[in-house]
Amino acid sequence: MTQLLGPAEIRELARALGIRPTKTLGQNFVHDPNTVRRIVHRAGVGADDVVLEIGPGLGSLTLGLLAVGASVTAVEIDPVLAAHLPKTVGARSDATRLRVVEADALALTEPPVPTPTLLVANLPYNVAVPIVLHLLELLPQLRGGLVMVQAEVADRLAAPPGSRTYGVPSAKVAWYAAAARAGSVPRAVFWPVPNVDSGLVRLTAHRPPELPDGTRRPDVFAVIDAAFAQRRKMLRSALAGWAGSAAAAEAALRAAGVDPASRGETVDIAGFARIAAARPALH
Repeated sequence: MTQLLGPAEIRELARALGIRPTKTLGQNFVHDPNTVRRIVHRAGVGADDVVLEIGPGLGSLTLGLLAVGASVTAVEIDPVLAAHLPKTVGARSDATRLRVVEADALALTEPPVPTPTLLVANLPYNVAVPIVLHLLELLPQLRGGLVMVQAEVADRLAAPPGSRTYGVPSAKVAWYAAAARAGSVPRAVFWPVPNVDSGLVRLTAHRPPELPDGTRRPDVFAVIDAAFAQRRKMLRSALAGWAGSAAAAEAALRAAGVDPASRGETVDIAGFARIAAARPALH
């Protein structure tokens, strides 16, 4: 039976390893077993899953994932933590189902082996969005996952079109998956205690919008970036630089069935895809 880590075990492990959590690496370790169990449950992890965990740290969530029978590939940037994780797991669970990769998640260029089915991670606050987008692009076979991020970032990732918090992260994640808030996590379950609240975001993978030949995902993302660079502007103005002129932007928007007087926060990912696809016809 897997033994999860509590507050005393977390502090003892950190002391033994000479670990002092750093803001640079976004190290806030979860020390509450009930929170770990809740994350694993809400992620829908099963015994057949291969879970990709980013930033396992001292192993709290890793042990929770192994406890339900899943296999885990843990990507850890800190060499001390990466080297010790198999020992921590071996003393409390089945380490044969764990693979540790010492790497920066943003530097991964190949899918890990075995192929992950779920992404479940307590992500560093400062790089959470880039990591999520990078991994969703790198791993199209993921069926989804659950990430714990700063509450404000969780709101942005899960925001629907038309909401105040809908923006670049919301639109780009929607290319790969449906994102929804899956709960909040109190500060007290972390060591050290962060100065921000945390939230859970559930990701359910889906097929990207259909694109005509010649249009690719980077083309769509370029439209999203331009649309939100000056989010108070109407799209005919915000996309003028992207299209070459305000008139060309208006023509593309009309061809895509999008009101040129609307703003970026009202357009869903399918709309951005149509706008991107309309541009080549203008040249």
